[in-house]
Amino acid sequence: MVAFTYPDFYLPHPARLNPHLERSREHSAAWAAEMGMLDTPKPGGGLVWDRSALDEMDYALMCAYTHPDCDGPMLDLITDWYVWVFFFDDHFLERFKYSRDPRGAQRYLDRLELFMPEPGLQPPEPENAAEAGLHDLWQRTAPTMSRNWRRRFTTSTHNLMVESMWELDNIERGRIANPIEYVQMRRRVGGAPWSANLVECAVAAELPERFAGTRPVQVLSDTFSDAVHLRNDLFSYEREVTEEGENSNAVLVFERFLDCSTQRAVELVNDLLTSRLQQFEKTALHDVPGLFADEGVLADEHFGVTAYVKGLQDWQAGGHEWHARSSRYTNEEFTTARQPHVLAGPNGLGTSAAAVPTSTIAIGARHRVRQHSQRPFERVGPLPHPDLRMPFSFRTSPHIDAARSQAVGWARRMGMLDSVPGVEAGGVWDEQRFVNLDLPHCASMIHPDADLEQLRLSSDWLTWGTYGDDYYPLVFGTTRNLAAAKHLDDRLAAFMPLDAGGTPEPTNPVERGLADLWQRTARPMTRQARSRFRTAVREMTSSWLWELDNQAANRIPDPVDYVEMRRRTFGSDMTMSLSRLSQGEAVPPELHRTRTLRELETSAQDYACFLNDLYSYRKEIEFEGELHNMVLVVRNFLDLGQDRALDVVVDLANARMRQFEHLVANEMPELYERFELDGAAREQLDGHVLELRNWMSGILEWHRRCVRYEEAELRRLSGTGAVRGFAERPTGLGTSAAAIAERLGERSGRSDLSGV
Repeated sequence: MVAFTYPDFYLPHPARLNPHLERSREHSAAWAAEMGMLDTPKPGGGLVWDRSALDEMDYALMCAYTHPDCDGPMLDLITDWYVWVFFFDDHFLERFKYSRDPRGAQRYLDRLELFMPEPGLQPPEPENAAEAGLHDLWQRTAPTMSRNWRRRFTTSTHNLMVESMWELDNIERGRIANPIEYVQMRRRVGGAPWSANLVECAVAAELPERFAGTRPVQVLSDTFSDAVHLRNDLFSYEREVTEEGENSNAVLVFERFLDCSTQRAVELVNDLLTSRLQQFEKTALHDVPGLFADEGVLADEHFGVTAYVKGLQDWQAGGHEWHARSSRYTNEEFTTARQPHVLAGPNGLGTSAAAVPTSTIAIGARHRVRQHSQRPFERVGPLPHPDLRMPFSFRTSPHIDAARSQAVGWARRMGMLDSVPGVEAGGVWDEQRFVNLDLPHCASMIHPDADLEQLRLSSDWLTWGTYGDDYYPLVFGTTRNLAAAKHLDDRLAAFMPLDAGGTPEPTNPVERGLADLWQRTARPMTRQARSRFRTAVREMTSSWLWELDNQAANRIPDPVDYVEMRRRTFGSDMTMSLSRLSQGEAVPPELHRTRTLRELETSAQDYACFLNDLYSYRKEIEFEGELHNMVLVVRNFLDLGQDRALDVVVDLANARMRQFEHLVANEMPELYERFELDGAAREQLDGHVLELRNWMSGILEWHRRCVRYEEAELRRLSGTGAVRGFAERPTGLGTSAAAIAERLGERSGRSDLSGV
């Protein structure tokens, strides 16, 4: 008996089939045999693959669907890459996952990486089919691609091989990842970023180097990857979880975390798959053209990016069709009769819509309506204080009183307590509001060992970041003036010169505060450290534009996009950096790129972001008409009541805290041994862990004590316009619907749009 019934999938693009399919079938079978993949034994007897198994899995069919436009030789090469990656996955499973041999697995992976050498270096002689296949493929592919592409592809290949150890470790411990950890790690171990790199190869158009690291292009890659992996998890659940004992599958992750049935988990994974596909569409149609306009795209660059987008789109459509047909995954309950077939009949410009099924149109419309249906200034009422896990005690700097006494003077000198053009009723802050915020209290706990000058600097950075976070929605959000907000954001870079030199004349408190802080912060730093810190600041301020864009469209963010952008809007990287401005560089740079350190930091960041959302929910939803809050995002995506959504966010925060503890207790010691770190490096990493503990415990204690989120303060500010409450509705083009919805809701006695 199967565990679930397949849902209706969102399939906006029909699959197309490459005409060179039969050629690549013959070629890939012969190549696999030549590399030794069809006579590699399993440790317990039998073969990893034989010819019959390879024919049934039909990777040539997958590549013919996912790369419908490339010529025969290129389809052969792409197919060989996929034959290799699936063989690697199955070979690794047989040799190391079943036998639970992590040391042997690490040696195997370390050696395999040698077969993608830099130009001029020679790999060793291959000793197994996986090594022979990778060696042959690298020789056939690398010379035709740029150095930038080779670097990105090598990184992707490294990730999908090395992060197999994460899966192996979780199997060994019987540990199932939390949903956020799972999505992040699945990108690395699942191989879809690797597939996206191969798309560039197949369409013969590489991503321009200056665009490859931009947020729109990164979102294209991430949404593509997430959709590929979520679809794969739906189709592979039976084989992986039931037959192979795997625990790295989104359906299983949702089942366990939400304590729901398999069928419910399947529906939720499919909803997330739909959401990620629509985020891809929004990025391709909205954000990429904006990037082109901002950067002055050249003709060849335009071709490279658009060919890449089309290649990813083709991959999604073809990947679904192959999953529906391949013996590797097909569930007996899945009937291809319910799914659209490969494109046939009329073709050419304007005909593809005829092949899109009505179910896809309905699914897409349902998700978009839900995402845009939030009623501004919804009455949500007070929430109980969340029951958050906090195993660490906070400490407070002895200089807190001195920092408090000086903070008001700095905010006043920067103009943060003055009236501001665009805010009708006074300024963004008044002095009482600033004193009530007590940001030096927060700084004194996240940086408890700072001397007075360091603590003043931390307090002022927190002041500046919090003021900016309040300034953008009040000055630009109420008028939907995104152009003015972007103009300000573009100017901010000039107030952070890498040479710590002169800056333009500030025109507002945001610029004035940044100019002062940068000079005080950057001068003692190395140029490299300045660049990293400036990037952290820029990512925070540009994320405020993302919030304004969503606000203008009344769009609740996609849940994955929200989690990743929330780290930026909260200023996580910037505030975490404040406690290590004076540190040396004893830790090797490659250590900062490891999964362990990255997950350590993002788990801490998410804990802090979610606790902020829990405490600020009423302030943001009821008094500010906000959309950027994890409780609202969960409530909307999972279609839950408010109390249950609150519980889910608490569970997510606590899961991230438990992950942080797991990493410190189990993986940090292994990291020290693997990199053979000396005493200075170990001491600095231990210090980094302590900083993260101080950061989380201090932020939680500040929220517990701060009046910013209490009803009396919210009511006081709603009368001044500093918090836009029920007394002050948005005005201007497009805002009348909010007032109509409110009146209709009041007449029906409902607090949502269900009565409209």
